[in-house]
This record gives sequence, C-alpha cells and structure tokens, in this order.
Amino acid sequence: MQMSLPEAIKNMRMKALLSQESLAEALQVSVGTINRWENGKTRPNITAMKHIKEFCTDNGLPYEEIEAEWLG
Repeated sequence: MQMSLPEAIKNMRMKALLSQESLAEALQVSVGTINRWENGKTRPNITAMKHIKEFCTDNGLPYEEIEAEWLG
C-alpha cells in the first residue's frame, strides 16, 4: 500500500530521528509548516520540495515516494 504525502513526509522525519522543529530548521520552513504538511492541511511548494530532496540526499533517505505522492 502506498503512503499519502503527509505520511511520507512524517516517515522521512521519523527515519531521520528529528523533531518537527529540527526538520523545519533543516528545510528552512516554520514548525507550523511541517505540522500542516504532516496533517495534510497544505503541501510543500516547489522550493520546499527542492529542500526536501536535498535533505534526503544528504541524509541517505529515500525521496522517490515523497516525490511520487507530491506529483500524484
């Protein structure tokens, strides 16, 4: 079963062992933004997706599922 975008973002954060605050800092967004993404209230914009991809690459985390859900 495929994950939703909010689940994929939260899963990435949990794999990195980060709080919402730490991930927000790493992606240069607010904690509220991370919270809204994980709760499905909003979606990352193109700039945020570039930061997420960079974060995943730098930390050896899979990005494909997040990208697929975002594009879907």
